[in-house]
Amino acid sequence: MSPRTGRLSLPRPAPVPAALGPLRFGALDGQVLVANDVGDWLLLDPPDFRDLVEGRVGPGHPQRERLAAAGMLREGLDAERLAQRLRRRKEGFFQGPHLHILVVSLRCNHACGYCHASHVGMGAQGLDMTPEVARRAVDLALDSPAPGVTIELQGGEPLANWPVIQEVMRHGRRRSEEVGKPVRFHLVSNLSLMDEDKLAALIAPDVAVCTSLDGPADLHDHNRRLVGGGSSYAQVVHWLTRFRQAYADRGWDPRWFRVEALATVTRASLSRAADMVDTYLELGLPALHVRGLNPYGFAASAWQRIGTSTDQLLSFHGQVLDEIIARSRQGADLREQTAATLLTKLLTPDDPNHMDLRSPCGAGIGQVATDVDGRIFPCDEGRMLARMGDDRFALGHVDHTPIREVIGHPTVKAMALASTLEALPGCADCVYQAFCGLCPVHAWKTQGDLFGQRPRSELCRLHQGQLELLIRRLRDDPDGFVRQLFLRWTLHLDRDLQPSCSTT
Repeated sequence: MSPRTGRLSLPRPAPVPAALGPLRFGALDGQVLVANDVGDWLLLDPPDFRDLVEGRVGPGHPQRERLAAAGMLREGLDAERLAQRLRRRKEGFFQGPHLHILVVSLRCNHACGYCHASHVGMGAQGLDMTPEVARRAVDLALDSPAPGVTIELQGGEPLANWPVIQEVMRHGRRRSEEVGKPVRFHLVSNLSLMDEDKLAALIAPDVAVCTSLDGPADLHDHNRRLVGGGSSYAQVVHWLTRFRQAYADRGWDPRWFRVEALATVTRASLSRAADMVDTYLELGLPALHVRGLNPYGFAASAWQRIGTSTDQLLSFHGQVLDEIIARSRQGADLREQTAATLLTKLLTPDDPNHMDLRSPCGAGIGQVATDVDGRIFPCDEGRMLARMGDDRFALGHVDHTPIREVIGHPTVKAMALASTLEALPGCADCVYQAFCGLCPVHAWKTQGDLFGQRPRSELCRLHQGQLELLIRRLRDDPDGFVRQLFLRWTLHLDRDLQPSCSTT
């Protein structure tokens, strides 16, 4: 009782915490990373994070404006703006498969220890796509409801079946005009079977090329052995130079140099980050795409001998980023393509629609792969697994399976369900959800479970580690140079010009 009023004295009610906006959080280097569904994110010191969750971010709080601008506070939250941004990030998901992979030959003149394509020697018979199958695969692609189509020509070595490549481009251009839908062609080749006639045919505005370049000559030739002797590196460098000369001869803007290279990281690469960056700069390539080994084909059995751990790959990736940043401060112009993909999610309102880094993944609804025999798969990983004897991801055949049956196939629906991060344990509450993605085929191959378990997933650890590498470099950037550099890497022009082989 109150001695002055005689009324019951109650404790003063605690202040009601300010309602939080929709967010997730996680620890990073002693700070707290907070992020929302549309890709806004902030790093907070622990006292500021405690103020946020305990409702003490009132007027005058030093973090209030940052948190409000990032949509982390319910007060003043513009839900319609968030919905529009989410719609923008997901807008490409419902248009149908736009990437169509055609494996035109399983023959190859290389014997790369990390090959995931299960290739065979050049003398093998019956392992080239026929013109009839190629035309039906092109028809399937252009029947897609997608507003535009990219046809990616893969192998083995696709140039081993050059007549069918020519037929794909002829038929694709003809059908493109008939249906009023743009088509582009991306060739994924080791370039060793190139000649001047093929070069002339590939210098076109609707054609891009992707090759492999693992670093300087000794490293590249160690990883990628040319059958019969000779230097694979010398072949790649020669034809990269010829492509550049051919573009210059036509007076094309250098930004339209439509040749990209991938660098596959093996154990032999781990001490060669600076050499790899130097090689790409010396050749004037616009981008370096660092990637690890895939658990398919020959790479699966060679892993113990040449593979890297996730931690080793992340350390190497960080070294490459630091080398490129240092060279960029001196005026060099080179981007790392894996980083550019993730940075588009971290720094812009857009999603680059990378097939393996979206929710749900692109299997069957963003991409389709057709093998040499005409069998249809939801993605190249599913096709590669079939070459290892597990054809559970096969969807049909170009002879009798229309695109609507491909998109609506029960396997495609199961893969979409298994890769929708918003509904998966370990992903639904993860702070990196808006920037990440997973591959159900990888989960099946490595864990025997289409859905997979995040604590056991090395792919999950890799994606999280790559995002943390980038966030750390954005955080430790006193003069703002790194942020401006990273923003340049996300330019739409650059993304539009690059071959889609970075998605496979």
